[in-house]
Amino acid sequence: MAKKAEAANKTITIEQIGSPIRRPEVQRKTLIGLGLNKMHRTRTLEDTPSVRGMIRAVQHLVRIVDEK
Repeated sequence: MAKKAEAANKTITIEQIGSPIRRPEVQRKTLIGLGLNKMHRTRTLEDTPSVRGMIRAVQHLVRIVDEK
């Protein structure tokens, strides 16, 4: 149980550094799913495997600013 509570406290802050213009539709939708759709927006999300997978899918368009 302690691991779940510990994992719930972990967050990751990402920033969009690439434009979704002329990108495949799936990458655009992934950015929207992450809460990003305009350049230089930042978003703090819970650090889960699904969020990590979405970040990995658009790693050329985002950068990790902070991990806590």
